[in-house]
Amino acid sequence: MIADNTQHTTDDRQQTTAINSTLVVGSPWSVVKILAHLFSYLFHPIFIPLYAVAFLVFIHPSYFSGFSMAAKKQTLLIVFINAVAFPILAVVLLKAVGFIQSIFLKTQKDRIIPYMACGIFFFWAYLVFKNQTNYPLILSSFLLGVFLASSAALLANIYFKISMHATGVGGLLGIFLLIMKSNTMLMTWPLCIAIAITGLVCTARLLISDHSTKEIYIGLIAGLLSQFVAAIVVL
Repeated sequence: MIADNTQHTTDDRQQTTAINSTLVVGSPWSVVKILAHLFSYLFHPIFIPLYAVAFLVFIHPSYFSGFSMAAKKQTLLIVFINAVAFPILAVVLLKAVGFIQSIFLKTQKDRIIPYMACGIFFFWAYLVFKNQTNYPLILSSFLLGVFLASSAALLANIYFKISMHATGVGGLLGIFLLIMKSNTMLMTWPLCIAIAITGLVCTARLLISDHSTKEIYIGLIAGLLSQFVAAIVVL
């Protein structure tokens, strides 16, 4: 009889645990967290340069109006190789040789070498387009802003773990504000979308990361100011 009661108690506990797990997985909070992870991956800072340049190349009506489709694709490919592929490869290799603990760069120590490596790649991409006069200055300005943002994040990393996601969307918002100021395109909807993306990504990082509000705001400001400083230098 004691054995039967123990068995029933164990079964009840297992059923309760299963029910609770189902409730947790299906709860509204779990859906919010899933969406937060989705936005964090979709708008990871490593992809922001590619999105911004794709907008300049394929959506803006005048910056690349004289370029053939092949030249436009080549431009995007150059940015992808220098600003996306090489940084990802650098992080993977650093993890493989044991210089960093995780490819997600969760600690300040893990971020030091990747920041330096990415800065080199970003600056190289800036030089590539700066030295070719057929490309519009806005492209060189944006890439210089990306380099300045990564440099600012490297310096801030000495004191606290600045949000890379906030820095990335800050740069995206910054370049859209510069385009609006240039009056070369009606930016009502693109700017609204950029603001929405910025808000969603920053909120997502507050929900699912260990970043503080200060780290989010400073990252956002660093991304914005880097684009403005680059515009002053280049444009």
